Amino acid sequence: MAESMQLPLRIGLRDSATLANFYPGDNAVLIHTLQQVAEPFIYVWGGAGSGKSHLLQALCHAETTAAYLPLGELRELGPAVLDGLEAMSLVCVDDLQAVAADPGWETALFHLYNRVRGEGGRLVAAATLSPAALPVVLPDLRSRLVWGPVFQLIPLDDAGKLAALQLRARARGLELSAEVGGYLLRRSPRDMHALFALLDRLDRASLAAQRRLTIPFVRDLLS
Repeated sequence: MAESMQLPLRIGLRDSATLANFYPGDNAVLIHTLQQVAEPFIYVWGGAGSGKSHLLQALCHAETTAAYLPLGELRELGPAVLDGLEAMSLVCVDDLQAVAADPGWETALFHLYNRVRGEGGRLVAAATLSPAALPVVLPDLRSRLVWGPVFQLIPLDDAGKLAALQLRARARGLELSAEVGGYLLRRSPRDMHALFALLDRLDRASLAAQRRLTIPFVRDLLS
């Protein structure tokens, strides 16, 4: 690929996205499957904030040659961004729903699937909808989406959200007690994007103030 085509493919690839700091909850089988190299194609679906993007980016970090494509951001660039990706050992296509029902994109994705498979690479796709519910028009692409394992990301319950927050906090060298974590869950938005963003804010504030995360400190910050 030309250098100008490589740069957009790393948009949104966060350094913090690793498999080690992803709390699996009831998704252990999915995590195990993603870590293996036996499956040439895997489809993952789940609601916003369920962790799809984190998982795809984590896989790209762990791979020598990989491309991460958030189609919601790249759609306006056109399906030509898929050209030459079969040279990668791993291609992760995120937000598949953003281009579903677009004939040009669907055709390009179908050919990308075949090229990656032909070169012995791996393709992982993620969307907010299951393959059956995704409004894909091209029959050949629809059939390809169920040729490999299909996993729904099971949302975390409150205990899982607390455990995920504590895991992310430990990765930052931050101590988050169950009491403080429970306080956050009761007084902030419940989706993991918002909770992790709040944890980032607390981490910065704690470092600046040289204070531990206590309920009074968190309460003052939130107010």
